[in-house]
Amino acid sequence: MQCCSTVRIFIKADLLEKFDMLKMGLLGHLVAGMVVHMLAWGREVSVMEAIQYIAVAMGLAWASGVNLYATVAVLGIMGSGGHLELPPELQVLSSSNVITVASFMYIVEFFADKIPGVDSVWDAIHSFIRIPAGAILAAGAVGTVSEEAQLVAFLLGGTVAASSHGTKAIVRLTANISPEPVTNWTLSVGEDIAAMVALWAAFNHPYLALAFVSLFFAFSLWLIPRLWGVLKIATGKVRAFFSRSGFTPDR
Repeated sequence: MQCCSTVRIFIKADLLEKFDMLKMGLLGHLVAGMVVHMLAWGREVSVMEAIQYIAVAMGLAWASGVNLYATVAVLGIMGSGGHLELPPELQVLSSSNVITVASFMYIVEFFADKIPGVDSVWDAIHSFIRIPAGAILAAGAVGTVSEEAQLVAFLLGGTVAASSHGTKAIVRLTANISPEPVTNWTLSVGEDIAAMVALWAAFNHPYLALAFVSLFFAFSLWLIPRLWGVLKIATGKVRAFFSRSGFTPDR
């Protein structure tokens, strides 16, 4: 037992060294700890398999926070076509019904996402959809390992999905204040591309995917406190608009 504990300590130290090189910081420590614990949970997995599981889980969660419907549709299409081996618990995404609904909702979102104001309302509504969905997808990605791994992935996945969704919503709110209408189109297309790149990296380059998610998570922690400044600017513009119209909203 002591020998196994010693081996895990060495594995964790080696992983932390790699993650420090990738500037993964706090999330790197969490991932390293999760890898070590996955080696003791459920069926036996290698270190690389554990990292792959976590990368897929966090990658799915991040992409879901940005564009849930595109994420589900692409995973389903790739899985049903045999181009991507989905985790057993996510095989349901290959269902034609799931693909049809996800594709339809992506088309709706594609246009809603381009209209200033409508995109922010859409983001607000999807705060109750993207975050839990990201957590569920993350849990499903590690479903074959153990129930403990699923619970941890669910919690971390929800956090990651919240960071990507929250950052997207804040940036969109800032863009709506900007006088440049092309900004929404640029951001929307960029978000779609970023979500697809995150999925590709999660399944093909786990270290890259984890580094990206970690850096983005740190960025979101830096950005969130600035939300209040953005809200003040938006509120000021709304008040100025109503004042010019001869109507002042109740304070």
